[in-house]
Amino acid sequence: MAAVLACGDEAVLSHSSAAALWRIGFEQRSVIELSFPSPFQKRRSGLRIHRRPSLNLQRDTTREYGIPCTTPSQTLIDVSLRLDRLGVERMINEADKYNLTNPPQLREALGERAGEKGVGKLRHILDRRTFRLTKEELERRFLPLAREAGLPSPLTGQFVNEFEVDFYWPDLGLVVETDGLRYHRTPAEQARDRLRDQAHIAAGLTPLRFTHEQVRYEPEHVLAVLRATAQVLAEREPQMSRRAAIPAK
Repeated sequence: MAAVLACGDEAVLSHSSAAALWRIGFEQRSVIELSFPSPFQKRRSGLRIHRRPSLNLQRDTTREYGIPCTTPSQTLIDVSLRLDRLGVERMINEADKYNLTNPPQLREALGERAGEKGVGKLRHILDRRTFRLTKEELERRFLPLAREAGLPSPLTGQFVNEFEVDFYWPDLGLVVETDGLRYHRTPAEQARDRLRDQAHIAAGLTPLRFTHEQVRYEPEHVLAVLRATAQVLAEREPQMSRRAAIPAK
């Protein structure tokens, strides 16, 4: 607050300092960052001042603990250029966790700021994390990985333990589910996923869960997990009789 007051009425906390204030990032050591929508010629020790004519005080700024600062969405845009993909994703997750913003709200904010620095990178990361393959695309990408991992062809769209599953190997007792949204899942969705997995485990099955992003962008990881699981199930098969789940009628 002292830094903001020292720089005048239009000053707002921004970048890493705003991220620290919102609890979604870390402030740079010995530097407080502020932004101005108009030219600011003064230099002050310990302050990093960003002159930003495009900054809209009504749209892009707010107050937190009474301190003028950039909004969570604007802060994410500002800081995204300094971080790698994992760092940006962590900040998005933290903002979601603290109910500061969510993917639909963030996507809307990006649409209002088309062409600004950081918008393109953040949109790419956000869309990569929340996109969903069509059923045909998912099967086209996933089934070759399953075959390469040594798994036979699975059943698709089956009801197992009263839940419709994406891929099912009844002889192996393996169920693979895919999620289109890796983060910002509602408590109800999370509870339902736990019930699904618990029902499969209680029936003696092995449930695996991948995201659509992993199938599309990280096939090596999916293949490695499938191979390891296939080996475990192959070694277990001679040692125990597996209880098959009863498909729902």
